[in-house]
Amino acid sequence: MEIKYLKHEEIDRLLWDKCINMSFNGIVYAYTWYLDIVAYKWDALVLDNYKAVMPLTGKRKYGLNYIFQPKYTQQLGVFSTGIIDEELVQTFLNSIPNKFKIIDINLNTFNKTGKIKGHVKQGITYEIDLISPYNSICKNYNSNTKRNIKKAVKNGVIVNKHVNLKDLLQLKKETSKISLTFEHLNILRSIIPFTINSNLGETYGAYNNKNELIAAVFFIKSHNKSIYLLSASTNEGKELSAMFAIIDTYIKYNSENNITLDFEGSSIESLARFYKGFGATPINFGKVKINRLPWLLKFIR
Repeated sequence: MEIKYLKHEEIDRLLWDKCINMSFNGIVYAYTWYLDIVAYKWDALVLDNYKAVMPLTGKRKYGLNYIFQPKYTQQLGVFSTGIIDEELVQTFLNSIPNKFKIIDINLNTFNKTGKIKGHVKQGITYEIDLISPYNSICKNYNSNTKRNIKKAVKNGVIVNKHVNLKDLLQLKKETSKISLTFEHLNILRSIIPFTINSNLGETYGAYNNKNELIAAVFFIKSHNKSIYLLSASTNEGKELSAMFAIIDTYIKYNSENNITLDFEGSSIESLARFYKGFGATPINFGKVKINRLPWLLKFIR
């Protein structure tokens, strides 16, 4: 087994994307075009002839090279066309060049973390299998979710597909508790149009009885998974339970298809309750931190 470190310009993009396509744990975040957008000039670890791969999303700050988890990319780690066991994951992590002194990354839900050396915490995402009929899926909604959906309908909230990109980003900018940087907006301006034009992305918007946009969601798809990547809601949208209406409509449109809806999870309890309210199941993934700094620099940091 030979794992090679490749700099960005050495990566065979066709073989990389073929590996992601054929990986049983492939995910949209791992494609070359997505990594190019969220982690400019990323490097990689490659097993044999692209049998398994791991992106290294590196940066340099204060004279130190480090690996970080890019924005709008919940999971990365090791992707493989064969079996992924704990030993393989650890071997990949051990193969990260020593020039990267700090590693702070999320693995994916198929990367086992039992033997990993370093500080490992468990992240969480929430998923719903949409293969069943809608009437069967909605039976798993809790009473609060059902009540909020009825509230949205009663107050005249209408959900439509295809939200204008400018309107979606403006809504996100105006309602986000965390300020969107110019860099983050540029990432979204690249991801959303590309995926919609490639039939990998969808936008859903909720409108009040004055036809004003009060909530919106962007979903991105690959490998029979639809990811709830971006959402935004005005105060009125929250008051009218517009987001409940959007998710219910999405489930209704996509039920009886081989699709898993992935909410991306959250450590915020109110968001976790929202996801669980639709009957979503919690799924864990490893969050790995490795500090290779000399003892004194670790102390200073």
